[in-house]
Amino acid sequence: MNDSYNKRAIELGNYIVLHSCTVRTAASEYGIGKSTVHKDVTERLAALDPALAEKVRKILDYNLSVRHLRGGEATKANCAKRKHDLGSRS
Repeated sequence: MNDSYNKRAIELGNYIVLHSCTVRTAASEYGIGKSTVHKDVTERLAALDPALAEKVRKILDYNLSVRHLRGGEATKANCAKRKHDLGSRS
């Protein structure tokens, strides 16, 4: 495996643990795709640093468990914004 991929996987794992962020947030911070981040922190990181991979896995599992709540909040915010935008046109 390329050493730069290994280094990136460890950096991403540390970033996710430090910030308790989502894969999407880490991807945008590093300017790479979320599929790449997910592969790095689930497959590559497990082979490189199992302890860090376990910490990342806990955060990813938590994010998965609250995904439906975040989606509901986003929909609520979008509806409120549209309602506000329509009201300000009058």
